[in-house]
Amino acid sequence: MDRFDRYRVFLKVAEMGSFIKAAHALDVPRASASAAIQQLESEVGARLLHRTTRQVRLTADGALLLERVRAVLANVEEIDSLFHASQRQVSGLLQIDVPSRIARRLIAPALPTLLQRHPHLRLMLRSSDRAVDLVQDGVDCAVRVGSLHNSSLVVRLLGTIALINCASAAYLKENGVPEHPDGLSAGHAMVGYASPTTGRELPWEYLSEEGVECTVDVPSRVVTNNAEDYIACCRAGLGLIQIPRFDVQYLLDSGELVEVMPAHRPASMPVSLLYPHRRQRSRRLTVFMEWFDELMREHLEA
Repeated sequence: MDRFDRYRVFLKVAEMGSFIKAAHALDVPRASASAAIQQLESEVGARLLHRTTRQVRLTADGALLLERVRAVLANVEEIDSLFHASQRQVSGLLQIDVPSRIARRLIAPALPTLLQRHPHLRLMLRSSDRAVDLVQDGVDCAVRVGSLHNSSLVVRLLGTIALINCASAAYLKENGVPEHPDGLSAGHAMVGYASPTTGRELPWEYLSEEGVECTVDVPSRVVTNNAEDYIACCRAGLGLIQIPRFDVQYLLDSGELVEVMPAHRPASMPVSLLYPHRRQRSRRLTVFMEWFDELMREHLEA
């Protein structure tokens, strides 16, 4: 490794607090990461990290160096991007974290095109519906649907996706087709969805004719915190659900699920890309973000 590579290893270990996680994120052997830090400490003549069996922490000298290293690497990335960006091959490991349904329904089927275009790119595709610490978990980029809490991460809003109300054809045959959310509390049921963050069951929501967000209590006999289970319960006739249209379009096309109350949909949800450190964005991350933006475009509202 050259000096800049050692700086990159030091930055990743310091951010993640772990040699193993940093080595995995950088796609290098753990021994190489450890050797890089030892060599860097020898070069600067100071201990940079406190190592224990449970964690790795910065020393005072390490904290001082980290501040300078971030600035140096940001400048190197910026200078490098100025020249021959279109000719350079995209390579290395990119770790992304996306909601499970987006991973399965959108990203995975389209990945062959991306990887054929960039044969030296490797992708770690992680799926979750919970908040993750991008820096601590070594994630380069996350896709999130819905409102975001205050964060130090860079947020790139792609647009909004429509949510619809739907139920199985069998459910509607047995219970009738609802006309308005106000009538759902008597004679109808929903499949409950528990927030991955709080664990609380989310209410049935809709926009009034005046554009005001409203909620209504709808009974549920089953509650899930997983999108796959949520849709499966709806298909089994256990109740109504509110879901992004792209998630169930194939079921709507087949007639297995049917949209109801189209005039009383919930508010649309924003789709965002999140990543740390705007100035340190790698070329492989830029390539993925542009590819995913294009992939999502047909599913976003105009």
